[in-house]
Amino acid sequence: MPSLDTLEQVASRVSRGEAEEFQHIVRATSARLVRLAARILGSQEEAEDVVQEAYVKAYRSLVSGQFDGRAAIGTWLFRIVSNGAIDALRSRARRPVPTDRVPDGQGDGIGSAEAHLALRELDDWLGELPAEQRAALVLKAVEGLESAEIAKILGCTEGAVEQRLVRARAQLRRRRNDDE
Repeated sequence: MPSLDTLEQVASRVSRGEAEEFQHIVRATSARLVRLAARILGSQEEAEDVVQEAYVKAYRSLVSGQFDGRAAIGTWLFRIVSNGAIDALRSRARRPVPTDRVPDGQGDGIGSAEAHLALRELDDWLGELPAEQRAALVLKAVEGLESAEIAKILGCTEGAVEQRLVRARAQLRRRRNDDE
């Protein structure tokens, strides 16, 4: 399986008609993309749906030649998934609230009850943020991306990213203070 460093080469092969190569992109990126979407959405099930839709869009763009290569494949996929997750958050009012929760990320079933409770509480707090603030905070704090890359992913300026982060952190601080 190609490393993240060779995704552009794999994407090039897909765009030249080697459709089976797309599976390498999926294998190399799916865990990180699902984690990103799950943190934005607060739902593993919805995250998997968003990522699946993102892969369909990405594949179609590669095959049709619409992907112009201006961004790295990883950044491009993050943008598709982030936008899909934000759209899903905005459309929740028309759907029932999901009952599944974001897993603790370890996947091995090991973890204290306190850790699970803390993650659930964090997810609840993040769920109160506007979609754009939540996405920016997850990309920064969970994924560890720089503001410039977050701006590319979210399609805004670095200043807008910083503003979203300041507002999100302020709202989380207010919430923490209210709970104390």
